[in-house]
Amino acid sequence: MSADAAPALLKQYSERISRLTEEKKGIQSDITDVYTEAHSQGIDKKALREVVKLLDQDAQKRREHQELVRLYGEQLGLDF
Repeated sequence: MSADAAPALLKQYSERISRLTEEKKGIQSDITDVYTEAHSQGIDKKALREVVKLLDQDAQKRREHQELVRLYGEQLGLDF
C-alpha cells in the first residue's frame, strides 16, 4: 500500500466498519426485543439464551462441553 493510498483506504475501511457497527446495534436491539417478547409469554429469558447458545454450537463440541460440566458438577456433589 502506498502512502498516497493509505488515507483513502483507511477512510473506506473505517466507514465500512462504522456502518456495520450501526447495523450490529440495530440487530442487537431486535434480538433484545425478541427476548422481551418471549419473556412476556412466560419464557425464561436466561434459559432461552442458554438454549440459543447451545443451538449455535457444533453438536460434538456441545456434547463434550456438557459432559465436562456434568463431570465437574458430580465431583462437586451436584445432582444431574
